Amino acid sequence: MQKCLVFALKNKKLNNKSIAYYVSILEKQVLYVTIDIMNNIILKPIKDKRTFIKDIQKAFKESYEISCGSCKEQIISVEEIEESFAKPNSQGFYALIDDKIAGGVVVIIDKTTRKNSLDLLYVNSAFQSRGIGLKIWLNIEKMYPETKVWETYTPYFDKRNIHFYVNKCGFHIVEFFNPKHKNPNIKNNSIGGMSKEVGQYFFRFEKILFN
Repeated sequence: MQKCLVFALKNKKLNNKSIAYYVSILEKQVLYVTIDIMNNIILKPIKDKRTFIKDIQKAFKESYEISCGSCKEQIISVEEIEESFAKPNSQGFYALIDDKIAGGVVVIIDKTTRKNSLDLLYVNSAFQSRGIGLKIWLNIEKMYPETKVWETYTPYFDKRNIHFYVNKCGFHIVEFFNPKHKNPNIKNNSIGGMSKEVGQYFFRFEKILFN
């Protein structure tokens, strides 16, 4: 396209309308290249958890308030985040775009059973709606190709997350926790700062890669 434009200009075969058309095409090409560069994810192991904790609390609270209204408490506590990092075989990463933290992820890797867990994943609000979450996940899958099954959880009210895991990442809902079917791993039958009316309703997802 660029060569055609240069040739045409040299031979003066373009009128103003034609020039405007070619320029618009070139602008779109530049835009696509820019988007591709901006969405190039690098996963960097987490050494300092403070930024991760602050960012994920902000992201989770924003997501909760979109669906359920204002909340004074943190939706996920520092203790719950620390528990994820403290689990055996826990591995945490920042997702970097142009050296800026776009999000983060914590996975639990069991090399014996090859049944792994996506414990935490978030995308900072400034980077949302650009496919960053999916790119983080696809990078995680590539990092652990021997995984037989991935497992994760999300609250019932978070429609965006449910859409993301089921329709984008290929997970399937396999269990629904509620007052009549409680998750034995959740203390006080609720998560973080969410009320019991909300915090005890969760979906469990699985993505089976190998039987």
